[in-house]
Amino acid sequence: MTSEGVDADGAEPGTVRPGGRTARVREAVLRAAGDALVEHGFDGLDLADVARRAEVGKTTVYRRWSAPAGLVADLLTDMAEQSLPRADTGSLAGDLRANARLVVRTLTDPRQGRLFVAVIAAATCDPRAADALHRFYAARIGEWSGCVEAAVERGELPAGTDPGEVIAAVSAPLYYRLLASGAPLDEGAADRAADAAAAAARAGVFVR
Repeated sequence: MTSEGVDADGAEPGTVRPGGRTARVREAVLRAAGDALVEHGFDGLDLADVARRAEVGKTTVYRRWSAPAGLVADLLTDMAEQSLPRADTGSLAGDLRANARLVVRTLTDPRQGRLFVAVIAAATCDPRAADALHRFYAARIGEWSGCVEAAVERGELPAGTDPGEVIAAVSAPLYYRLLASGAPLDEGAADRAADAAAAAARAGVFVR
């Protein structure tokens, strides 16, 4: 018998013990939740269906995640943990283009693109999902901010340039294409977004 909120291997709900049952269950459930989001969106995300897909007990899923928003939040945490490290090309233009092309590859991936649309939709109607999405992007911007800091050190950008604002300026037009305009998402769009952000940064637009 286990105490409430702790699973049989002693871990807190949703946490990972490498190689343990908690890790295996979490991996299976999050994969199933991602599949369900891609197929049905947030409105169609059902914990019982996720448990069936993951081949785990419904009680386990309800106890650990309690609601669809909890699953979305943990899925975003997992996505942040698995995001690729930033590029280091030696130049601001090269680094920002690499960043933008990674965003485009992710958003145009048949599974990942639909998954991002679903979690963004979830964030518009659930505070817990919104908080998780904000933390996901904060982590990703933090990962890529180093390329802006390095550009400042090399003298490519003025002192006081806000790294997070530069990185956000790269991805913002790409998400706009995905969610609003429907304009093509390709390497050309990625490079233009990166080059525009780099030009603005060099002009001092993002100096604090």
